[in-house]
Order: sequence, then C-alpha cells, then structure tokens
Amino acid sequence: MTPSPVRFDDADAAAREIVARAGPELRVGLPLGLGKPVTLINALTRLAAEDPGLRLSIFTALTLERPAPSSDLAERFLGPAMDRLFGAYPEIDYARMLRDGTLPENIKVQEFFFFAGRWLGTNAAQQDYVSVNYSDACSVLLAQRPNVMLQLLAPGSDRLSLSCNPDISVDLLERRRAGTLDILFAGELHLGLPFMDGPAALPASEPDILLDPAEPFELFSAVNQPVSDAAHAIGLHVARTVPDGGTLQIGIGEIGDAVANALLLRDRGEIAPALAASPFPADGFDETGRFETGLYAVTEMLVDGLLQLFEAGILRREVDGAAIHAGFFVESRDFYARLNDMPPERRAKIAMVPVSYTNTLLGDETGKRNARQGARFVNSAMKVTALGAVVSDTLEDGRVVSGVGGQHDFVTQAHALEGGRSIITLPAVRTSKGKTESNIVWSQANATVPRHLRDIVVTEYGIADLWGRSDAEVIAALIGIADSRFQDDLVRQAKDAGKLPADFEVPPERRDNRPETVRRWLAPFGDALPDFPFGTDFDEVERQLLPALDRMRAAGASRRALLWLAWRGLRTRGDYSAALHRMNLAAPRTWRDRLQAFALKGALDGGARD
Repeated sequence: MTPSPVRFDDADAAAREIVARAGPELRVGLPLGLGKPVTLINALTRLAAEDPGLRLSIFTALTLERPAPSSDLAERFLGPAMDRLFGAYPEIDYARMLRDGTLPENIKVQEFFFFAGRWLGTNAAQQDYVSVNYSDACSVLLAQRPNVMLQLLAPGSDRLSLSCNPDISVDLLERRRAGTLDILFAGELHLGLPFMDGPAALPASEPDILLDPAEPFELFSAVNQPVSDAAHAIGLHVARTVPDGGTLQIGIGEIGDAVANALLLRDRGEIAPALAASPFPADGFDETGRFETGLYAVTEMLVDGLLQLFEAGILRREVDGAAIHAGFFVESRDFYARLNDMPPERRAKIAMVPVSYTNTLLGDETGKRNARQGARFVNSAMKVTALGAVVSDTLEDGRVVSGVGGQHDFVTQAHALEGGRSIITLPAVRTSKGKTESNIVWSQANATVPRHLRDIVVTEYGIADLWGRSDAEVIAALIGIADSRFQDDLVRQAKDAGKLPADFEVPPERRDNRPETVRRWLAPFGDALPDFPFGTDFDEVERQLLPALDRMRAAGASRRALLWLAWRGLRTRGDYSAALHRMNLAAPRTWRDRLQAFALKGALDGGARD
C-alpha cells in the first residue's frame, strides 16, 4: 500500500517535520514565481533564523513581491489600491531579510531569474545570482544535491496538481520515482490554484508532507499595464510574420499583449486598414489572412495573451492533444478564475509541462520538429547593438535586471527549426530622468544573445530581417528601424569603425522614424488598439493617471522638465479634480505638494515634450 503524506494544518509543525526528516543541512529547490508555498517556506525560514545550527540553502527564481513605491507620487498612487490591484499576497521572509540586510549567515538564497528591476540595489542578491538558461536550471540545482523540494499544489478530488509550476518539478519527481534522486517532497495546498492535468497531475500519495493551512494566503496577482502606441505598432508588425498553421511563443507585458491583440484583429479581418495606413516602407512580411488552420503554442510562460488567443479559437492546432504546451504561469486573478471555470476537458487542451519539453528539442526531437512548424518565438529586449547582439537582462556595469530565463533557449531553438524565426522586440527609445536615449546602440557589454544568433528585430518603426546578412547589411537594417533622432550618430560610429561605406546614407523613407509619426498612424484606430486590450484592474481615474505619471517619471531629475509641466498645469483650464483627489493633491499644503499638483495637472493635460 502506498503511504499517504503526513498532513499538517500548522506550518511551524510542518517545518519541524521537514528538518526531522531531511536533517539540519537543508538544500531546498523552490519553484519559480507563483509555485512557492509561501506559508511553508516562511515557516522554514523562521526556523532556520532562530536556530544557527540549521543551514538553509534555497535555489529558486522570480521571487514575487508586491511593488514597493519608490517615490512620493508612486506611494500616493499605489498605496490606497495595493490590495485591490496586486492582492494581499504575503511577504516572503527571505526576500525581506535580503532586502533589509538581516538574512542570517546560515541562510543562503540563489536565484537564476529576478523579478525585473527589484534587486538592482541589493548587493547580496546580485552576488548570489546564477546566470543560466532556464533549460539548464534543473541541472544546476541537481549539482547542488538538493534534499528538499517545496511546491504549492492544487488539490483535486483524488489527485494533486503542480498547476502553475511543472517547469522543473516534473523532472525532479521523475528522477525521484526512478530512484536517482533522494529528495523530500513537501507541498502546501491552495484551493485557488487551477488544477492542471497531464504531466502536472500527481497521485495524492506523491508528497511526503502536506500543509493544508486553515487560512490560505491570497495568490499573487499581476496587473495588466497600458499598451503604448510603440507597443501596438510592434504588435502590428509582428502579426505580419506569423504564418497560419504555425507555432507561437510570446511573453508577458505590453508587447506580448499588443502581439496577441494584433493577431486577434487579423483573425477577425480587422487588421488590414491599420497595416495599409502604415507610414513605414514594406519589408517583405505580409502574413495578414485569417487563421484557417490555427496556431499551436509552445512557451515557457503561459500568459494572458495566449489564453486570449486560445479562448478566441486561434490557438487550436493540437499537438499530442494540446493546443498549448507551457512551463509555468503567474498572472492576474481574472486569469486564474478563467482557468478554474473552464470545463476540465477544455482546460486539458492547455498542457502544463516541464521546460525541458518547451524550451528544447531534446527527447522526441523528430516529433518536436514536426510539431513546431512555422515557429515564431517572440521575446523582448532592453537593447540591441547595431551588429545584432541582444541585451535583455544585465546592465553595462554588470548588475542583473532580470535574467536570461528562456530567451536564449528559444532563440537557439528557432535557429534549429526549419522555417523557425526568432523575433526580438523592443521600443526604439527609452526616456529616463528627462533624457531620451536609443535602444539601438553601437555596442553594449553583457549581451544575452550573441550577434551570431541574430535573426529578426522589431521596433515600432518596422522589421529588420538580419538572418544570414553581412555586418554592413545588418547595421543598415537596424539603423532603418532606429529612432531618427539617433540614426546619424549610429551611422557615424559605424563608419568610424569601417563597418559602413563612406557614402552610406539613411534612405529618405527611413528618416521619419519619430513618435509623432507612430501617433499619427495609429490615432484613427484607437478602438482596435486600446490602452488595455484585455481589461485591467485600474479604475477610470487610475487609467487617466497612468500616462500622466509616466510623463512625470520620464521628466524625473530634470528640474527644467518638471517646471515646464508645472507651468503647463498652472495655465490649463482642464478639470482634473478627480485625479488630484485620488492622489491626495486636491488641497496641497506644502510648496513641494503644490509643485507636484501643478506638474501633475500639466502631465494630465498632455504636457510632455518628446
């Protein structure tokens, strides 16, 4: 008879049982993102913090945290709505200790992917970051000889599910069943997690220890961000690269939402007017028809955009009975509810599998190659060099913003698949502290994807097809989709390096790559290209505030830019009382608050300068 798990309703008792079974040297594999059993790992962290005789080593990624407002304006905006927007997700103790410098010496945390931007200023986290492809993370963990794996689990009638995180856990459990990995498996039950079948489903007897807390925590909820004009333009361009009957991978964020929205427009026969109005020259990509065969998705992350395409019937080409194969998800409350509310037979068309399946061609290589026809793997970047290298995770000084994740996996997979294309997307510029800079740069350290793997790059100004082209052709193509304010400097640097002919000039049709050109192009199509194509938890006033706060954030440390906004606000006759009240600036008492109120009114009035 298969033994049943030892069950607890008290997390501290469960943590003591883990130590009793695994010993004082705890080497813990903890899932990425949503799959962390927060109650259980916090109890284990407390136990180790109170007992220097224990040693707790954690290998994980994407530790979720509710946003910490970094300015007075951010606090005014987020503070009153934190629970409504992000859920009452509990603080993870090891993250708090890392951030405030109180993590004891007997606790060590290594992550291979950071929540974007959250750990830039934390030296301990930066020093213990492990740079590794997602597909190799399991091997790195195994090399550390883990003796405990923890997981948040969805309960079913007679089984359990790894739900949001089979990404590495499935492979660990297969080794455990085969007798090649001696590891204690402890889980925490959560009724709010969608029960995902297939490889994610487990016998109820699989865990050794189960925590069923009397008061389960609220799941983390991600909030849809507004989709900018630049992102919508990128989405329209990318949609033209996707063949009917093909294979799709997209990521989280505004560009992923924009791509999904553009594919929905295309399938409804509504994309043609926007494409016909494009001010940018033709580039040879002209896939614009409806999806008669449908698409199949293979992706490390199941995002809302993919779920929208599945619900709309675009993702319907099945491989081994599934229209989507994905490795993990972390999304909004609405996303979890939609999965929970699906009929089980429909939900079974979404197969949650390990990333060894999604991110590689290993295993049934022939089957995967046959299934992943017409692959278009779409990922985002921070910078792209003029020679085609992609910078997605690390700053020039070496500090890690996020991580490699699966980007390199999918780039190399696209190159390995016949007809596959890797598509790197990014806005052409970024503005910070009042300064606008190009995201197409001559050179930058710490590339995530080397230039010899260059393929397709997309900005709001069009598509650069780089595969198999010479350095001079690559440089010219990327300058052609760069912002025109920076094209001449890129040309100069290329010529100085001897990489462009002395008589090279940017073609006239590529000289109007400016934000206002994109705005004029997309303005007539606002109904088809909304700020929130898939809805949002922000209310009407908050939606009004978001672009204004972006303008103020972009002005940043520039005193001149902020004063200009304040001057605009002083002169405007617009009624912004609801927004000022929401930000508690309707009756400012200090000179600083008065300046902020006027600047906010100026930003609400559209007072930002390009």
